[in-house]
Amino acid sequence: MISKKHITGIILAGGKSTRMGTDKGFLLLNNKTFMQYSIEALQPLVSEIIIVSDNINYDVFGYKRITDIKKNAGPIAGICSGLEISSTEYNLILSCDVPLITSEVLQKLIDNIDDTSEIIQIESLGKSMPLIALYKTQIIKKFNELLQTTDERRLRKAVETCKTKNIILKEDNTACTMNVNTQNDLKAIEDAYKN
Repeated sequence: MISKKHITGIILAGGKSTRMGTDKGFLLLNNKTFMQYSIEALQPLVSEIIIVSDNINYDVFGYKRITDIKKNAGPIAGICSGLEISSTEYNLILSCDVPLITSEVLQKLIDNIDDTSEIIQIESLGKSMPLIALYKTQIIKKFNELLQTTDERRLRKAVETCKTKNIILKEDNTACTMNVNTQNDLKAIEDAYKN
Protein backbone atom coordinates (compact mmCIF):
# COMPACT_ATOMS: atom_id res chain seq x y z
CA MET A 1 0.00 0.00 0.00
CA ILE A 2 1.46 3.36 -1.06
CA SER A 3 1.42 5.92 1.76
CA LYS A 4 -0.10 9.36 1.12
CA LYS A 5 3.30 10.92 1.85
CA HIS A 6 4.39 9.59 -1.58
CA ILE A 7 1.43 11.13 -3.43
CA THR A 8 0.77 14.74 -4.48
CA GLY A 9 -2.64 15.97 -5.64
CA ILE A 10 -2.59 18.25 -8.68
CA ILE A 11 -5.78 20.05 -9.73
CA LEU A 12 -5.84 21.56 -13.22
CA ALA A 13 -7.87 24.76 -13.35
CA GLY A 14 -6.23 26.52 -16.25
CA GLY A 15 -8.72 25.90 -19.05
CA LYS A 16 -10.29 28.77 -20.92
CA SER A 17 -13.84 27.50 -20.25
CA THR A 18 -15.00 29.07 -23.50
CA ARG A 19 -18.13 26.91 -23.80
CA MET A 20 -19.14 27.57 -20.20
CA GLY A 21 -18.26 31.26 -20.34
CA THR A 22 -16.92 31.33 -16.77
CA ASP A 23 -14.12 29.75 -14.72
CA LYS A 24 -15.37 26.22 -14.02
CA GLY A 25 -13.58 25.82 -10.70
CA PHE A 26 -15.88 28.48 -9.21
CA LEU A 27 -19.13 27.01 -10.50
CA LEU A 28 -21.44 26.04 -7.65
CA LEU A 29 -23.10 22.72 -6.96
CA ASN A 30 -25.23 22.64 -3.82
CA ASN A 31 -23.60 25.93 -2.68
CA LYS A 32 -20.06 24.53 -2.92
CA THR A 33 -17.51 25.31 -5.64
CA PHE A 34 -16.31 22.64 -8.04
CA MET A 35 -12.77 23.30 -6.77
CA GLN A 36 -13.85 22.48 -3.22
CA TYR A 37 -15.20 19.10 -4.38
CA SER A 38 -11.86 18.30 -6.06
CA ILE A 39 -9.94 19.31 -2.93
CA GLU A 40 -12.15 17.21 -0.66
CA ALA A 41 -11.80 14.13 -2.88
CA LEU A 42 -7.99 14.43 -2.87
CA GLN A 43 -7.37 15.48 0.75
CA PRO A 44 -7.50 12.01 2.42
CA LEU A 45 -5.15 10.52 -0.19
CA VAL A 46 -2.30 13.00 -0.70
CA SER A 47 0.43 14.79 1.24
CA GLU A 48 0.08 18.06 -0.66
CA ILE A 49 -2.35 19.72 -3.07
CA ILE A 50 -1.18 21.97 -5.90
CA ILE A 51 -3.55 24.06 -8.03
CA VAL A 52 -2.38 24.83 -11.57
CA SER A 53 -3.98 28.08 -12.71
CA ASP A 54 -3.08 31.63 -13.72
CA ASN A 55 -6.18 32.84 -11.86
CA ILE A 56 -5.11 34.40 -8.53
CA ASN A 57 -8.66 33.97 -7.18
CA TYR A 58 -7.78 30.31 -6.51
CA ASP A 59 -5.47 31.50 -3.73
CA VAL A 60 -8.62 31.74 -1.57
CA PHE A 61 -8.46 27.96 -1.06
CA GLY A 62 -5.13 28.25 0.76
CA TYR A 63 -3.13 25.78 -1.35
CA LYS A 64 0.00 26.29 -3.41
CA ARG A 65 -0.98 27.70 -6.79
CA ILE A 66 1.36 27.62 -9.75
CA THR A 67 1.01 28.94 -13.30
CA ASP A 68 1.39 27.03 -16.57
CA ILE A 69 4.97 26.67 -17.80
CA LYS A 70 3.67 27.25 -21.33
CA LYS A 71 0.64 29.47 -21.82
CA ASN A 72 -2.44 28.32 -23.74
CA ALA A 73 -0.95 24.88 -24.36
CA GLY A 74 -3.72 22.83 -22.77
CA PRO A 75 -3.61 20.11 -20.13
CA ILE A 76 -0.18 18.77 -21.17
CA ALA A 77 1.35 22.06 -20.02
CA GLY A 78 -0.72 21.99 -16.84
CA ILE A 79 0.41 18.46 -16.01
CA CYS A 80 4.07 19.34 -16.71
CA SER A 81 3.76 22.42 -14.49
CA GLY A 82 2.43 20.36 -11.60
CA LEU A 83 4.90 17.50 -12.00
CA GLU A 84 7.76 20.00 -12.22
CA ILE A 85 7.30 21.02 -8.59
CA SER A 86 5.89 17.78 -7.19
CA SER A 87 8.17 16.29 -4.55
CA THR A 88 6.62 12.80 -4.77
CA GLU A 89 6.89 9.89 -7.19
CA TYR A 90 3.13 9.57 -7.63
CA ASN A 91 0.61 12.28 -8.49
CA LEU A 92 -3.17 12.19 -8.60
CA ILE A 93 -4.15 14.54 -11.39
CA LEU A 94 -7.68 15.88 -11.57
CA SER A 95 -9.39 18.51 -13.70
CA CYS A 96 -11.54 20.90 -11.70
CA ASP A 97 -14.70 20.16 -13.70
CA VAL A 98 -15.67 16.74 -12.25
CA PRO A 99 -17.46 17.78 -9.03
CA LEU A 100 -18.98 14.35 -8.28
CA ILE A 101 -15.55 12.69 -8.09
CA THR A 102 -14.97 10.74 -4.87
CA SER A 103 -11.98 9.69 -2.80
CA GLU A 104 -13.14 6.07 -3.32
CA VAL A 105 -12.72 6.31 -7.09
CA LEU A 106 -9.30 7.97 -6.74
CA GLN A 107 -8.27 5.28 -4.25
CA LYS A 108 -8.80 2.68 -7.03
CA LEU A 109 -5.98 4.38 -8.96
CA ILE A 110 -3.65 4.12 -5.96
CA ASP A 111 -4.62 0.49 -5.34
CA ASN A 112 -3.54 -0.37 -8.89
CA ILE A 113 -0.03 1.09 -8.74
CA ASP A 114 2.50 -1.38 -10.12
CA ASP A 115 6.14 -1.38 -11.18
CA THR A 116 5.54 -0.80 -14.88
CA SER A 117 2.57 1.58 -15.35
CA GLU A 118 3.50 5.25 -15.74
CA ILE A 119 -0.09 6.46 -15.99
CA ILE A 120 -3.11 4.76 -14.40
CA GLN A 121 -6.37 6.29 -15.59
CA ILE A 122 -10.04 5.79 -14.97
CA GLU A 123 -12.14 4.35 -17.79
CA SER A 124 -15.84 5.14 -17.61
CA LEU A 125 -18.50 4.05 -20.10
CA GLY A 126 -15.79 2.92 -22.51
CA LYS A 127 -13.90 6.23 -22.39
CA SER A 128 -10.46 6.68 -20.83
CA MET A 129 -10.07 9.70 -18.56
CA PRO A 130 -6.50 11.05 -18.49
CA LEU A 131 -7.66 13.89 -16.24
CA ILE A 132 -8.80 11.49 -13.52
CA ALA A 133 -5.53 9.63 -13.30
CA LEU A 134 -2.38 8.82 -11.40
CA TYR A 135 0.87 9.92 -13.06
CA LYS A 136 4.41 8.96 -12.15
CA THR A 137 6.60 12.06 -12.01
CA GLN A 138 9.07 10.41 -14.42
CA ILE A 139 6.77 10.98 -17.42
CA ILE A 140 7.51 14.71 -17.32
CA LYS A 141 10.47 14.21 -19.65
CA LYS A 142 8.28 12.69 -22.40
CA PHE A 143 5.52 15.28 -21.93
CA ASN A 144 7.96 18.20 -21.93
CA GLU A 145 9.61 16.93 -25.08
CA LEU A 146 6.26 16.71 -26.87
CA LEU A 147 5.34 20.19 -25.70
CA GLN A 148 8.63 21.87 -26.56
CA THR A 149 9.71 20.05 -29.72
CA THR A 150 6.46 19.18 -31.50
CA ASP A 151 4.07 21.60 -29.74
CA GLU A 152 1.71 18.62 -29.22
CA ARG A 153 -1.44 19.81 -27.40
CA ARG A 154 -3.52 16.62 -27.42
CA LEU A 155 -3.32 14.91 -24.06
CA ARG A 156 -4.41 11.53 -25.44
CA LYS A 157 -1.47 11.58 -27.87
CA ALA A 158 0.91 12.30 -24.99
CA VAL A 159 -0.61 9.54 -22.86
CA GLU A 160 -0.09 7.07 -25.73
CA THR A 161 3.68 7.57 -25.41
CA CYS A 162 3.60 6.19 -21.84
CA LYS A 163 2.96 2.80 -20.26
CA THR A 164 -0.71 3.12 -19.35
CA LYS A 165 -3.26 1.08 -17.44
CA ASN A 166 -7.02 1.68 -17.40
CA ILE A 167 -9.19 1.06 -14.34
CA ILE A 168 -12.72 0.34 -15.52
CA LEU A 169 -15.45 1.74 -13.30
CA LYS A 170 -18.61 -0.21 -12.59
CA GLU A 171 -21.70 1.40 -14.06
CA ASP A 172 -23.04 2.60 -10.71
CA ASN A 173 -19.88 4.69 -10.28
CA THR A 174 -19.94 6.40 -13.66
CA ALA A 175 -21.84 9.54 -12.54
CA CYS A 176 -18.86 10.64 -10.48
CA THR A 177 -16.75 11.06 -13.62
CA MET A 178 -19.21 13.39 -15.40
CA ASN A 179 -17.44 16.57 -16.42
CA VAL A 180 -18.97 19.96 -17.09
CA ASN A 181 -18.31 21.97 -20.26
CA THR A 182 -21.69 23.60 -20.91
CA GLN A 183 -24.78 24.82 -19.04
CA ASN A 184 -26.54 21.59 -20.13
CA ASP A 185 -23.75 19.54 -18.54
CA LEU A 186 -24.18 21.56 -15.34
CA LYS A 187 -27.90 20.77 -15.29
CA ALA A 188 -27.16 17.05 -15.80
CA ILE A 189 -24.69 17.14 -12.88
CA GLU A 190 -27.24 18.89 -10.68
CA ASP A 191 -29.80 16.18 -11.52
CA ALA A 192 -27.25 13.41 -10.83
CA TYR A 193 -26.34 15.05 -7.52
CA LYS A 194 -29.97 15.05 -6.41
CA ASN A 195 -30.23 11.34 -7.16
